[in-house]
Amino acid sequence: MKHLAAILLCTAALMSGAACSGSKIGYEPDTETVLRNPLNGWVMYLGRSWDDSFWEKNGYDAMPTSSGETVMVSDYANTAYVRTNWVSFEPEEGKYAWLDPDSRLNKLFRSVLDRGMKLSFRIVVDGRDQRQNTPDYVFDAGAGYFTSMVGRNEVRSPYPDDPVFQEKYSKFIEALAAEYNDIDKVDFIDAYGLGKWGEGHSLVYKDSTKNSEVMEWITSLYARTFTEIPLVINYHRLLGEPSKDGWGPASKVSEGLIRQAIANGYSLRHDAFGMNGYCQDWEKDFAAEWKFRRPIIFEGGWITAAHHRYWIDPSGAYREGHSEDVRMGEFKAAEEAHVNMMDLRVNDEIRSWFGQEFDLVKRFVAEGGYRLYPEWVKAPARASGTLSVKYSWKNMGWGYCPVNIPQWNWRYTVGIALLDSEGQPVKKWASDETDLSQWIKGNSYQYAQEVSLEGIAPGRYTLAIGLVDRKSDLSPGLDVAVDPSLKTGGWVKVRQLTVK
Repeated sequence: MKHLAAILLCTAALMSGAACSGSKIGYEPDTETVLRNPLNGWVMYLGRSWDDSFWEKNGYDAMPTSSGETVMVSDYANTAYVRTNWVSFEPEEGKYAWLDPDSRLNKLFRSVLDRGMKLSFRIVVDGRDQRQNTPDYVFDAGAGYFTSMVGRNEVRSPYPDDPVFQEKYSKFIEALAAEYNDIDKVDFIDAYGLGKWGEGHSLVYKDSTKNSEVMEWITSLYARTFTEIPLVINYHRLLGEPSKDGWGPASKVSEGLIRQAIANGYSLRHDAFGMNGYCQDWEKDFAAEWKFRRPIIFEGGWITAAHHRYWIDPSGAYREGHSEDVRMGEFKAAEEAHVNMMDLRVNDEIRSWFGQEFDLVKRFVAEGGYRLYPEWVKAPARASGTLSVKYSWKNMGWGYCPVNIPQWNWRYTVGIALLDSEGQPVKKWASDETDLSQWIKGNSYQYAQEVSLEGIAPGRYTLAIGLVDRKSDLSPGLDVAVDPSLKTGGWVKVRQLTVK
């Protein structure tokens, strides 16, 4: 309201002929609105059991909360994560499910996009503990494989260093990228997917000395094909290690493999936050090293409603029958690691978050990831020839805005605009000085920008500020944490400006 009052006062002054030169407009941060920004916020998981009634059947369109209200889960989630197998995407060679409007996968993806969320996925090829995750045609073409029993079924899984497997997988990923190398559709890709559960555990190679060659092949493949989409890898101390059970002391090779992925443009995720027997000092120290250098995506390790006995966690912080303890433990672990995204998982895990710890859901909206807003903007009421604008920005989130990752390449920056009476931009300018990746919680970042008004017709305009996308004609690309009533078309209104 303070900002709106300032606009009205400046408007009245201009109508009376008085000057309002150099007015400083202050903004109060919005801590409640869910901002649909990339690589930020809650991630909802969608399982393989999806069908046309998924949203209603699971109660996600009417989720009771611990505060007594009923909400839609998709109103709080920015991204829907689909962890499924290669055969679901391509049941037969060249038959891509995402191109078939009648396929379950296609319908799933459409339903996500229709709800204003973006997609994310991990594609699993190893079938141990699951089912056969790689299509038969790959093995029929001669790819080497090993077998395992899942129940009474013998399952084939490919060796990741097999040349036939790599050839077929590369062709598949190239086809997938032709459709989904699109930042308007996809938020990030969990772009490794090898080993047990696609988490990089217990890899079975033809030749285990090829682990670095396999890492270079798969990360280069994704980096070459998904040039617009952030890529992430599950960092842990045994990634790529051919150990039997997937756990133990840190491997001598895993750290080098993860750094190899980062060098190829990858960011980080971890699949066992809050699971203190698995997310140990090695993982915590690695995350600390990359804090504010690469975004970190969170997945909670414990499944509180299923077979996991979370009360045996070595932290001693989780009581049996109290999944809310796990939620709090995960939240604290997320804050410690300065993560950009947290997961809601599916079914009872979501019910636990919303039904027991809805305050934490809202706290992450307000405090997690990045949440950027202008503290103040200072600009004259009249200008001729040039316009000088000063402004200060803050980040309320514990994460950071990762414009420094290769796929974004500083595409987002501060922009200012002159809007006409219909709220449409007449002229837009981008700042070359601001680096959003440096905006860390607790600090203010102040800048001065001077722009030419040459070619702009004399008249009255609304001066506006925002976070613009260089690859989208300087249109607002990131939502800003100010009162929605002060925004129009993604721009934050500053004041009326007369160009003479």
